[in-house]
Amino acid sequence: MTKLSVNINKIATLRNARGGVLPDLLQVAKDIESFGANGITVHPRPDERHITYQDTRDLKKIINTEFNIEGYPSKDWLDLVKDLKPTQATLVPDEPGQLTSDHGWDTIKHKDTLLPIIEDLKNLGIRTSLFIDPIEQFIEAASNIGVDRIEFYTGPYAHMFNDNKEKAVERYELTAQYVKNLGLGINAGHDLNLNNLAFLIQKIPFIDEVSIGHALICDALYLGLEETIRRYLGCL
Repeated sequence: MTKLSVNINKIATLRNARGGVLPDLLQVAKDIESFGANGITVHPRPDERHITYQDTRDLKKIINTEFNIEGYPSKDWLDLVKDLKPTQATLVPDEPGQLTSDHGWDTIKHKDTLLPIIEDLKNLGIRTSLFIDPIEQFIEAASNIGVDRIEFYTGPYAHMFNDNKEKAVERYELTAQYVKNLGLGINAGHDLNLNNLAFLIQKIPFIDEVSIGHALICDALYLGLEETIRRYLGCL
């Protein structure tokens, strides 16, 4: 079954809005695991507007499932990842002040930058993943860099889904087979929700992992966190 990794950035955003310790980020992570999720994802950004570097260190001590740290591979981020050695490091091409991830890597243009980073992380036993658009030449270049997995940026799929779900998934479905033939694993993330997730998995059942945060936390406001996770697992 495709694994569900829950991105808890929005829990930290809510806590930071008040400046206190509620909601308790560590307890939420423990509860998410106990409710059946397969992993926890965080994306510490340079301005620490949601997940902080200290949060990431504290989470590493208590997570019993898979821990996925996303981020732009700045020196500070890489130092953090190399120190904590999470299950997986997902490299995203975000600008420092970017609101949210909205495109994948140009792995041809950035090959010389990414190659030594991927080698260093893999030598530490960290599974590596690159956030990427469903474009075959970028995926081929990612394979040549030596990455373990790619993570499809699924924003365009989600935005087109209600108008034409078959057309929305077409490019991902074709490209996923190409990824599989190259021997890479497949993750997916961005704007996936209870409306569009099951169809994506139906079309690409060999996706290894989805990372979902914003929509899942929004659903939890109405359904409760345990029921929400149950429903997302049901989609998988």
